Amino acid sequence: MSESDEYDVIVVGGGPAGENAAQYAVQGSDRTAAIVESELLGGECSYFACIPSKAMLRPLDVRAVAAHLGGLSGVPDVDVEGLLARRDSWVAQYDDAGQVSWAEGAGLTVVRGHGRLTGERTVAVGDRTLTAREAVVIATGSVGVIPPVLAGLAPWTSRDATGVREVPEHLVIVGGGVVSCEAARWMRALGSRVTLLVRGQGVLAPFEPFAGSLVLDALRADGIDVRLDTEVSAATRDAAEDTGLGRIHGGEVRLTLSSGERIEATELLVATGRRPATDGLGLEAVGLTADDLRGAPSGGSLPDWLHTVGDINAEAPLTHWGKYQARMVGARIAARAGHGTEPVAPAFVPVPQVVFTDPQVAAVGLTARQAEAAGRAFSTRDQELSSTTGAVLLRDDLVGSARLVVDDETDTLIGATFVGPEVGDLVHAATIAIVGQVPLDVLRHAVPSYPTSSEIWLRLLEG
Repeated sequence: MSESDEYDVIVVGGGPAGENAAQYAVQGSDRTAAIVESELLGGECSYFACIPSKAMLRPLDVRAVAAHLGGLSGVPDVDVEGLLARRDSWVAQYDDAGQVSWAEGAGLTVVRGHGRLTGERTVAVGDRTLTAREAVVIATGSVGVIPPVLAGLAPWTSRDATGVREVPEHLVIVGGGVVSCEAARWMRALGSRVTLLVRGQGVLAPFEPFAGSLVLDALRADGIDVRLDTEVSAATRDAAEDTGLGRIHGGEVRLTLSSGERIEATELLVATGRRPATDGLGLEAVGLTADDLRGAPSGGSLPDWLHTVGDINAEAPLTHWGKYQARMVGARIAARAGHGTEPVAPAFVPVPQVVFTDPQVAAVGLTARQAEAAGRAFSTRDQELSSTTGAVLLRDDLVGSARLVVDDETDTLIGATFVGPEVGDLVHAATIAIVGQVPLDVLRHAVPSYPTSSEIWLRLLEG
């Protein structure tokens, strides 16, 4: 039987970005919003990406600190079952009842099923037709890209790696980005022999070169076999099939590398990038293509009733960036309906990111390479993290570096990168400095506490 539902706002995709867009669009009013979700409410981040990976990585951070500080009597062993149980607790045993309860408490209606556009302000979910009086927001996220040479092997994706149930004896990871480097770390700790195949000349290529270099050294020191300038030219596997989240997907994996070398592995993880999840979205019904969704959440190619937030618009595939977009879009929808004022963003809003390797990498804004490509007149300021007492107190054999990228015309910060233990807590100060366009001669009066890693700011500004 067909149903018809009308809401002020319809959000297709119930990840963090979608949830925030719905909440900000109607909060404080009697207007209504529906969230359409075909899987778990809370999305990729909550169950298959950020949360489970960090739940497993944090105990490893503590273990690493114990291994690099004098005054302790031993290094804790990794409790494999305990680590996986901690992961399962953080993903609520892959049950979204808590998220649904939050949504309903916020006045949002959860509609289960796959949503597709069928016309202006209309979304079909099975036999139901949802109609939006004001706006539709697309927040369907992204999916992993599997190269054709590996497509028939039923390889692991990032979901399998974070949801690992059966620890493979030998895991080959294809890719040198954030997912690859973080997964290599926890899979090694769980007991896998890990081989990392990287097409380029280093890992974490989009970051400052020194960041990738320090992380590469650490991966190798941890016993991970990292092969650079390496691609898979041929691959086979017997009885390859997806047998469930985090379980072995078939027989032995046999790979032929671009060097001609052949290697065998128990399982294969492919982390070679992601693309916007536009399949079955019904864009053709409103005269759009997937390319039209790329760019700003309310970009010029979209009709005024349609918005995008999160990975779907390919701006930056990061949860916090999707949530920022969602807050802006939600507030904009509310303002156009007469609730509040339309938000205005600064000319340059930088994207921060933390990579939870050991050492951590934290960066925001432009790298030196990006500033040069943009034609900016800039200079860099570099310091070793060991120049600060507070950082050295964290590890007896501290390894780490920091860089500021400074616009020479305005004498303001346009980029920053920190590599070292716990540097994820340093990057927000740089984000504030960039957003606020704070001149360096003013930043010098922001006195860091002693002895903390924040002292690196003093060294960088004096350098």
